[in-house]
Amino acid sequence: MAIRKELNLRLPNSPGALGAVCRLLDTERVNIQALSLDASGNLRLVVDNHVHGAAVLRDHHHQVAEREVVVTTLPNTAGALAGPLRLVAEAGVNVEYAYGGCGDTSTTASVVLGVDDAMRASAVAGL
Repeated sequence: MAIRKELNLRLPNSPGALGAVCRLLDTERVNIQALSLDASGNLRLVVDNHVHGAAVLRDHHHQVAEREVVVTTLPNTAGALAGPLRLVAEAGVNVEYAYGGCGDTSTTASVVLGVDDAMRASAVAGL
């Protein structure tokens, strides 16, 4: 598991809001590696350059918060996440949210974990 910075911002619930952020980051050559958008407009992004990504978003009047999250790549098999999550839970680390995905034919999946102690979660899971 790698500890990464996640960018958090709120988007209006309107057509094109997510697309505008994606185009803005694309124009600035910031690669989105993972994202989650909920119904309330809370957008979470893991990007390849969080410093530049956050600056670009702030320059365009987005209020951006940064948070440490744990990002891991696992085999795309049943139960692959269960073992690491058991270790995290046994260490008393709470998973507050998670998101991830993979392609239909991909052999690996990526998962982002928002936890209350990223350093401890990463260390106990041994990834």
